[in-house]
Amino acid sequence: MIKVGVFGAAGRMGTTVCQAVHEAPDMELVAAVDPLHAGIDLQQLGVAGTGLQVASKPDALEGAEAQVAVDFTVIEAARDNVRWCAAHGVHAVVGTTGWTEAELGEYAELFDRSPANAVIAPNFAIGAVLMMRFAELAAPYFETAEILEFHHDQKIDAPSGTAVLTARRLAAASKDWSDDPTTKVVAEGARGGTVDGIPVHAVRMRGMVASQEVLLGTTGQSLAIRHDTFDRTSFMPGVLLAVHKVSERAGLTIGLDALLGL
Repeated sequence: MIKVGVFGAAGRMGTTVCQAVHEAPDMELVAAVDPLHAGIDLQQLGVAGTGLQVASKPDALEGAEAQVAVDFTVIEAARDNVRWCAAHGVHAVVGTTGWTEAELGEYAELFDRSPANAVIAPNFAIGAVLMMRFAELAAPYFETAEILEFHHDQKIDAPSGTAVLTARRLAAASKDWSDDPTTKVVAEGARGGTVDGIPVHAVRMRGMVASQEVLLGTTGQSLAIRHDTFDRTSFMPGVLLAVHKVSERAGLTIGLDALLGL
């Protein structure tokens, strides 16, 4: 039985993770941490049968002997949570986005020195991971590529971590991209932003959860690779996979690809 604690337990993703862990036959939810909702019973948040109250500090994970901590918070909180896990020997599975390359380098060093390991992924939807891999495989056969990403209106970062990673993988897979033909910009920003030379367009819309489409074009044809998330439960198979596998992956692992054998 894997003992699991959840950071950000009262948030929308946090409660979904708590429910998924609680229902997993080989896992036990032993701690829920969320400083803004400390003292609330998880049952009040829709997660029944755990008998847990939300704690204010990560010490609750240590007291409950959690082996793995799952973090879906905000970047400011996640920085401290990840460092705490490394310092206290608790494996970390992190879905919070917005990390810099310098921060990821720091965490790689921290977990190299720690008895614990970490998996940080910009997207835990297995379909989204496959979408990125398919786009990467197709990239050398096309001359143009653009990414459209769609998220709910509460998402604060743009582009999304998934879009950034997709663009970097496309750019690394091929160096023969055509130049942008635009010579007249009527509205500033109409062509979106670029990540490693790949145009990325971010949509923030009420009612959306998360979707991404990669468009690739060459002479006489185009290819669209799209993934749609309709509910936050779509991320749970990937989260549970990472909880199972994190103890086997020494140090820091970025993305689910290695866990899926891609």
